[in-house]
Amino acid sequence: MKRFMALLLSTVMLIGIACGCSKKEEEKADDITVKVGALKGPTTIGVLNMIKNPELEGVKGSYDLTMATDASEIAAGLNSGSIDIALIPANLAAKLYNTTEGGVTVIDINTLGVLYCVTGDDSVTSPADLEGKTILTTGQGNTPEYSLKYILAANGIEDYELDFRSEASEIAALLAEDPDQIAVLPQPFVTVATSQNPEITPVFSLSDEWDKASDDSRMVTGVTVVRTAFLEEHEGNVAQFLEDHALSVDAANNDVETTAQLTADMEIVGNANVAAAAIPNCNIVCITGEDMKQALSGYLQVLFDQDPTAVGGSVPGDEFYFIG
Repeated sequence: MKRFMALLLSTVMLIGIACGCSKKEEEKADDITVKVGALKGPTTIGVLNMIKNPELEGVKGSYDLTMATDASEIAAGLNSGSIDIALIPANLAAKLYNTTEGGVTVIDINTLGVLYCVTGDDSVTSPADLEGKTILTTGQGNTPEYSLKYILAANGIEDYELDFRSEASEIAALLAEDPDQIAVLPQPFVTVATSQNPEITPVFSLSDEWDKASDDSRMVTGVTVVRTAFLEEHEGNVAQFLEDHALSVDAANNDVETTAQLTADMEIVGNANVAAAAIPNCNIVCITGEDMKQALSGYLQVLFDQDPTAVGGSVPGDEFYFIG
């Protein structure tokens, strides 16, 4: 009997090892409210349902959302600890990782290419037509600036001027007044601009132009990071956030009407109909694990090759990524 029990115990242990089980129990979420920061725009749209839609089934976490128009506000919140998880530009995540010596960890990609060149100037149909032009854009020192510079360089464009503005809504208003101006805007503000003045049209997608210029990377607009200290203390809550984020992204892409109303309620755009037209073009995603690592590391390497300061001086290594 003792021999049988010993054999049975050994078998159970082997099965546990084969299943990837260990003595450590799966991390459980603590009963806390996770403080989330997000930039006003498509990155925020991806989390609206999990935070602002009580009808969304399956969400188990508790969240408090802070939305900002300036990425530096979100960065300051992460540094001070007033924000636990943040949705920020991809290159800013790398900068923060380097400046804080590993103080943040990336947990997912939340938006892919959402940037478009828009204008009413008929002479502009491709990046090659931007030689000698002034381009309105947001995101100085972040994804819009570096992505645009990369695409212009890939097309041999050296003579141009970037006119940086603090908010995409400001650029949309300027285009409404003068449609011949040229701008790079993210969705949903592309749809806002075109709805305000029918002379304005998107002439090319920066994501498409990136794909033409690079064979081994994808354009990544936004990622989600967590304070590493918070991850170490509350890994269960981070895992729960990822599950809830996936549900929220699915709702954003498949229940556009509800998400559009939430977008209008949060004043990301002022009109739910405009938001509904824009959301399908916002490339809202929740990419995690090895797929996240592969896409993001390739993107950051391209930025580093262009300008090391774009990612804070070095491309983060494996420890930057939470694979789960």
